[in-house]
Amino acid sequence: MLGLLIKGMLIGILFGIPAGAVGIMTMHRTINYGVKTGLLTGLGSSAADCLYTCMAAFGLTFLSDILIKYQKGITIAGSILILYMGVALLKRKEKQETREESLSLAGMFLTSFIVGITNPAAILTFVFAFSFMGIGKQEGGLPGIGLVCGVFIGTYFWWGMLTGLSCFLKRKAKKLEVQKINRIFGGILAALGAVIFIKAIV
Repeated sequence: MLGLLIKGMLIGILFGIPAGAVGIMTMHRTINYGVKTGLLTGLGSSAADCLYTCMAAFGLTFLSDILIKYQKGITIAGSILILYMGVALLKRKEKQETREESLSLAGMFLTSFIVGITNPAAILTFVFAFSFMGIGKQEGGLPGIGLVCGVFIGTYFWWGMLTGLSCFLKRKAKKLEVQKINRIFGGILAALGAVIFIKAIV
């Protein structure tokens, strides 16, 4: 079980590094609202990764088949959400910033979880990773649990590092204009959402 835990951690770190939309969300929220919001945003993505890991590790083919069957529609829905969040940030004025602060911590977790879960191709990614790492079909629940825990630790370690890096950048910057930050991160999110949407359609 320890070996699978370590392998799961390596897989989590490797597949957590291409941060994408959740990485942008984590950095933006950390810089604007503090460490807690950044860690909660990363936690939502880690939870989504763990769900996909469970499907791959425990052979929940009935769930994975459904998600893969409707992969295009789910991906389009996720891209629209990312695009919406990006446009909302671009439109937001500095005096409207208090509205974002009123977003509950649970809401911050859920938005990143939804963005993470709207990538059904992640199931195939984890299956490939397990095969590459020499992880076969496991007997019993403990090996699978160890693998899932390892993936969670690995992905959340990355989100913790990204949150810490965002805090460091915030301290180094002499003056951060809220509206300028919103425009930068909003533009990146909107572009990502548009690209994902176009790829899904094409």
